[in-house]
Amino acid sequence: MSISSRTARTVRILGVASASAALALGVAGNALACNISEFSAVAKCDGGKGVIVVTDVDASGTPANVSVFLENNSADARKVGVQEVKGSALGTTVTFAEDWQPNATYRIRVKAGHQVDADIQPNLTTPSRACTTSETTPPASDTPKPSNSPAPTPSSSASPSGTPSQAESTAPATTGDNSPSPAAGSSNLAETGASSSTPLIAGIAGGLVVIGGGAVFFGMRRRGSSKANRAN
Repeated sequence: MSISSRTARTVRILGVASASAALALGVAGNALACNISEFSAVAKCDGGKGVIVVTDVDASGTPANVSVFLENNSADARKVGVQEVKGSALGTTVTFAEDWQPNATYRIRVKAGHQVDADIQPNLTTPSRACTTSETTPPASDTPKPSNSPAPTPSSSASPSGTPSQAESTAPATTGDNSPSPAAGSSNLAETGASSSTPLIAGIAGGLVVIGGGAVFFGMRRRGSSKANRAN
């Protein structure tokens, strides 16, 4: 059975169309597939603290796990963390809080199902200047300087609190009267009006009165006798 030329032409047209459709589907599938080139990372500061931000621009939205490692001598020194991200045409980001040091190196690993299992190339190198804030590094003019002078010691001559000093507790001496102060015996006599020697003084005074009276009496008698003798 022979095939007509018209049938052969139709078969060729269908073959070419099928191949074109398969090629278009293949290209579209590759365009929608997740790829490591759709991931990027950057180290920056957020409010004075260091962060690492990973961006996924995979339009297919394939879920991917992103792991961040701190490198030291081309080896993993510490795992910072792992987060899941679903990309978008506008880009989806995940942020890792990391107090990174200047010029440090980080490896970012991306795993998205069976499509991607690779590192973002090249490795991430942090900026040469660390994140700082005004709170952690205040200006020098606002920083109080401690005083090196020793604390003052209280003077030994100072009176304790609440205790009157000698000048306050002692009444000032009177300067207007220069007369000598009376003796202790006179002071006692002035206060009591008598002393233990008062009877003796009174007795002596009485004796002197009697002697004086007797002397006057005998004197007058003798004078009278003299006048009588002159008359005779």
